[in-house]
Amino acid sequence: MPDVVGAVAALLAEAAETAVMPVYGQLAADPQEKSPGEWVTVADRSAEARLSPRLAALLPGSVVVGEEAASADPRITRHLATTRDVWLLDPLDGTVNFAAGRPPFSMMVAQLRDGEAVRAWLLDPLTGSLAVAERGAGATVDGDPVQIGSRGGSEIVRGAVLRRFLPPPMIARVEQVEREDPRVELGGGSGCAGSDYLDLVRGELDFVLFWRTLPWDHVPGVLFLTEAGGIAGRLDGQPFRAADSHRPGLLVAGDEHLWHACARTFDRERA
Repeated sequence: MPDVVGAVAALLAEAAETAVMPVYGQLAADPQEKSPGEWVTVADRSAEARLSPRLAALLPGSVVVGEEAASADPRITRHLATTRDVWLLDPLDGTVNFAAGRPPFSMMVAQLRDGEAVRAWLLDPLTGSLAVAERGAGATVDGDPVQIGSRGGSEIVRGAVLRRFLPPPMIARVEQVEREDPRVELGGGSGCAGSDYLDLVRGELDFVLFWRTLPWDHVPGVLFLTEAGGIAGRLDGQPFRAADSHRPGLLVAGDEHLWHACARTFDRERA
């Protein structure tokens, strides 16, 4: 049995060194808008092309669902609901940041079995810092176990809401919270879901509300967060699953009490 955790970590590090960082901050990155508000660069495509066959080779019979491949042929996402081993790959999360020559951005992989994430890797190509999670075995950053700590009775709740994809009623609700609840400090997030999940585990954020929930953006981070003691779920309380990522709305928080409080705050039906 191969050392899957170490092998994937090595593959990510190699792709970061050869495909991503050489074009960071360079015109050669060649950013292009593949759909309104969605960007792709040479680094996205090159990293996915390098990683996909190497990931598939680690587990015979496994299949890779990469962001760029799914953009070209959405039908491959059907594999997310199968019983086979699936590699879910985001070759470059935070592409807009990367194209602008600023951090953060991330490279993420999740291994799914029977449609459920069993392992996750989140690499910061700039620093080489690697977050890893294994279902039932916890989460680590650079090999050190991590666990979300107590908020220490803080009355201020620090959150992030990416508003670009929110429907008008939800935007109105977020703006109402900003006006009327001085206990809530809202930002817009980092532009990189992988970084936002790490900020939750570090205690720099207490919650994040995402609306669009593409699987490569969130499956790795959700496993990392929950293995570190955090909570993730749909606003209606249903669990987040890779195969139902067409559904909007994902609330993630540092603990269960805070999750329910935020769900009541942002979902009028639960208030």
